[in-house]
Amino acid sequence: MKLSRKSDYALRALVTLAGRSGRGHMSVRELAELNDIPKRFLEQIMLELKAKGIVNSIAGRIGGFELAMAPEHISMGRIVRIFDEMLAPIPCVSATHYEPCSQEMTCRFRRVLLDIRNYTAKRMEEATLASIAAGPPVERREVFHPQFEFADGI
Repeated sequence: MKLSRKSDYALRALVTLAGRSGRGHMSVRELAELNDIPKRFLEQIMLELKAKGIVNSIAGRIGGFELAMAPEHISMGRIVRIFDEMLAPIPCVSATHYEPCSQEMTCRFRRVLLDIRNYTAKRMEEATLASIAAGPPVERREVFHPQFEFADGI
């Protein structure tokens, strides 16, 4: 699975808001600068999130956005589904965007992709904005762990 730019940017902004939950709103300009997101693109994303009930907006020159509910109640999976619609790596294992495949009855690797879908969905539902905001950033050494030294394409 690959996150779209919209999901990536939405999660960046929402995790920032989660980190300051209960301390008021933030302007789009501030959110964009802190998270290295084009301001106009973030404005569109925030409006979509508002329409889905994820954020509230405060109008005016000193306005901005804040989470519409506690960060413990907003999962990463929910946000990704708003923008990317499905978490499955291929359509023949998607519950919401299923597309039949001529090889379904005999395909063996489909089982692995279904397991990946199930793990990804479970993990993304467990990961709330609160838990993500409280967690440490990924270190470079974790990405380039020796276990994956010869894993081209990861």
